[in-house]
Amino acid sequence: MALVAHIDSGKTTLTESILLKSSYLVEAGSVDTGSTTTDFLPAERERGITIQSASIPVKWKDWTFNLIDTPGHADFGMEVESASRVIDGAVVLIDSVEGVEAQTKGVWRQLDRYGVRSRIMFLNKLDRAGASFRSSMLSLLAHRLHPKPMALTLPIASFDSADYGRAEPGIQGLVDLVRWEVWKWDSEGKHTRYPLPVDADELEHTDIFPPDHPVVPHLIEARTSLLDNLSMFSEDLMESLLSLPSTPSAYLTVSPEQIMPELRAATLRNDILPVLCGSAFKHVGTDLVMDYVGELLPSPTDTVEVVPKANAPLRMLAWKVVWDKRKGWMTFVRVYSGTMKQQTKIYNATRGQREIVSKLVLLYAARHEEVDTLPYGSVGVIIGCKFTRTGDTLVASMNDALDGSLPNIVPPPAVVSASIIPQSHADMQSVQDALTSLSRTDPSVRIESQEGQLLVHGMGSLHLEIVESRLRDEWNVQFEFGRRRVGYREGCGVQAIAEGDVPGPWQTQIAGKPIDVSVDFDIRPLEEEEKGDPLWDGNVVLDKTGKLLPPPDSFANQLDPMANVAHGISNTLSSSPHSALPLSRVRIQVKGYRYPVQAPTSVLAGGSAVILRQYFRALGMGPLMEPYIRLKVAVNEETLGKAVKDLTEHGGELLDLATSSTGVSEGDQEVGPYPEDGVYIPPAELSPSASYLKGSATASMRRAVHAYAPLSQMLDYSNRLRALSGGHGIFEMENAGFRQVSESRRLEILRELGRA
Repeated sequence: MALVAHIDSGKTTLTESILLKSSYLVEAGSVDTGSTTTDFLPAERERGITIQSASIPVKWKDWTFNLIDTPGHADFGMEVESASRVIDGAVVLIDSVEGVEAQTKGVWRQLDRYGVRSRIMFLNKLDRAGASFRSSMLSLLAHRLHPKPMALTLPIASFDSADYGRAEPGIQGLVDLVRWEVWKWDSEGKHTRYPLPVDADELEHTDIFPPDHPVVPHLIEARTSLLDNLSMFSEDLMESLLSLPSTPSAYLTVSPEQIMPELRAATLRNDILPVLCGSAFKHVGTDLVMDYVGELLPSPTDTVEVVPKANAPLRMLAWKVVWDKRKGWMTFVRVYSGTMKQQTKIYNATRGQREIVSKLVLLYAARHEEVDTLPYGSVGVIIGCKFTRTGDTLVASMNDALDGSLPNIVPPPAVVSASIIPQSHADMQSVQDALTSLSRTDPSVRIESQEGQLLVHGMGSLHLEIVESRLRDEWNVQFEFGRRRVGYREGCGVQAIAEGDVPGPWQTQIAGKPIDVSVDFDIRPLEEEEKGDPLWDGNVVLDKTGKLLPPPDSFANQLDPMANVAHGISNTLSSSPHSALPLSRVRIQVKGYRYPVQAPTSVLAGGSAVILRQYFRALGMGPLMEPYIRLKVAVNEETLGKAVKDLTEHGGELLDLATSSTGVSEGDQEVGPYPEDGVYIPPAELSPSASYLKGSATASMRRAVHAYAPLSQMLDYSNRLRALSGGHGIFEMENAGFRQVSESRRLEILRELGRA
């Protein structure tokens, strides 16, 4: 299972709390001091953010979890992408002050894309001033994450009623509505559990709460709502509830043993979204998170229709590749059938390569433990694979590869580029080797050589900063980083090709003998409603039967003629003959090919590249596209005008002015929130500091601007916003894809590229 969320929601802190509670750690580390277990890279400790996902096996009661802590920053979305591909369930965190944020929706969509149905929501940071359980629940509905969020716990800000009157922030306890008990934490993070009475009259006079405690009147309503809402998805539970007497205490007598199986079944079907709450920093609620992860999230046998037998053929997915100075190449794998044993040979079904396994390791972040086997369902690390990359399928033998490969992991498209200049000619080879190694560990880093210049493409400015620091720290290479530049794209030209301009055969020589290579293409731009293939960077490439052609690296047999044609197409699409930009939104169908029988199939790679390039020359230059972002800027009322003026001056397109609580994606969203019917929304008084803040003047003075803007104009936006808002402005952004540019902007881009 993975912990996923927007940046700074507390994933790494919750991981530390879990490791402490499960007795893996004696003392929890802190993000602020750079002492956490899973953030062990120098850049992670220096910046206080997670850059790469880290996997740790956690033992809790009768369960073993493979816990994966993921980054929250959009620039490292590839790490969430690869983790989402191999997990069975996820815990999604929300900062209870901010609610659902931009990247919360981003990681939610990634989980949808890889079919991770079962999720638990953890409302974190309830100890902060302004944290609100109620607002966070409403935020889930407003942002349409799930129509049926179901609160399994209620927060107790304090066991002293006077703290509620003073609007004191904090969290000292939780009410577990399923097990019907109270958890109370002391200042050292240790808890005591108290069962709640099952009689309504006794509940008002219990020793756990003072007589006038504001939480007590809401307990029966919360449990009644939980059981009523859950019974909508279970006939058995519905019948049990209908047979109860109509007294206020009736629902309190339903045992956890009756509720838990129905809750688990509904979670596995994704009918409901279980919601827990607490404070990872204070270790409040961590035990409950682990209990409910074990009870509700699926095991490997719950996610497949047929459970593989113990002696089934070995089948694994390599979901992450890491370089270590001492251990060499480390391949993270998830075992989908069979058992992986030490010192065995395996076969890479994706690349058609044999690999020798030297060691099997369970990785505890930076620390490792050698094991003899990796059984079905486990996540572990193989040391010794030389050719394997992220997304490859590993099997026991070549015969097992005939069953096909497991679904791949698709890297997101790069949007920002920078040139890399080795300090001397002698450094060139070491820089290229380091870049190749880095792109193997992080597939969202793309490397290309363009007109004698070495270019690195990444997901954002921060991503490129990390690439720069990792090249220096981990590979010790000498180079200078050029200016960051946005990655533009060129579309397909629509000029009619005259009969005399149709590209003919490509002529070359092999062993002094002339040969002709012909490849026939059908090329056109994609229609607006047609979706591009992310494996081909937004293009669609088909074979002669009309089926999608896999990318060149995905062919198990690299001598296959179509694998070589795919190599040629890939080379041409990466650099347009007009602008040297990558081509996008192009539909290419390979109609056929001809080459001499005695020639190697590799001649098709060169032939298809040259012929396709001639086609694009004949079609003329297509429209240029640049990456846009969707932006939400929250500022005080008095600086709203300055923020709007700055956005419009930098090519921004205003969508809406709203309250600062509206999310980045909601500014132009016509679809309304999910209805509150059948959802228990707790009262505002359960979060005293938030109910006080909501009525204050400062909360209502914040305004939000929603806009589209070109990424090229927003690379230094944090500095601009800080200056114009006096340091009070904050912003969120998310990728909004590529958009066609105007004629004037097209000329600007061509001048910038030196092509005008």
